Amino acid sequence: MSTADLVGALIGLFLTLSIFSYLLGDNYLFRLVIHIFIGVASAFVVVIAWYNVIWPQLIQPLLYGALTERALTIILLILSLLLLTKAVPSLSNFGRPVMAILVGVGAATAISGAVVGTVIPQVIDSIRLFNLPGSTGSGIGSWSTLFNSGLLLVGTLTTLTYFHFITRTDSKHPGQKTAWLRWFAKAGKFFISITLGAVFAGVLLASLAALVDRLDFIVSLVEKLFNP
Repeated sequence: MSTADLVGALIGLFLTLSIFSYLLGDNYLFRLVIHIFIGVASAFVVVIAWYNVIWPQLIQPLLYGALTERALTIILLILSLLLLTKAVPSLSNFGRPVMAILVGVGAATAISGAVVGTVIPQVIDSIRLFNLPGSTGSGIGSWSTLFNSGLLLVGTLTTLTYFHFITRTDSKHPGQKTAWLRWFAKAGKFFISITLGAVFAGVLLASLAALVDRLDFIVSLVEKLFNP
């Protein structure tokens, strides 16, 4: 192991043990490592923003772009500067139109992305699950696959029903869903719980994998230090 590798390994060991020290309670070593991590992450974001956004999309068009490109860049620069006025309470009114544009474009992008990227493909895939005539010989027409397809369809419909917030209001039952919607919502809650449990299990397994990797790093480094 070279000197540079040894120094890097020792720094990694110190940072790893400092993070593990949180098991004993909040302490200065843990805070130091967290501040280092935040500083490195912030520096990384600044560098990425400079090389991927500011320089190619702001500085270069202003210096080397055509007249129309420079005019558009100046307009965008002015809008960006107006957005910075939101940090000053006395000047925040100048940034409201820009904020409204950002919120509107962001909402439209999120809705269109959800519809085009999630809802429509989910509906198409749910329909394809029952495309039995076109799946001869592939096993999709079997009873087990038909059951799985029906289960996926029920899970999709009941999950969407769970997020149905329109209720019926009358003198006897103010602000309540109809009975069949309540049953569908309960079933959707069951499927959502299973999904969240699976996601949590995946996160836990990823965390355990990272923990095993760090422990293996510590053991390997100690073996190299005492048994070169």
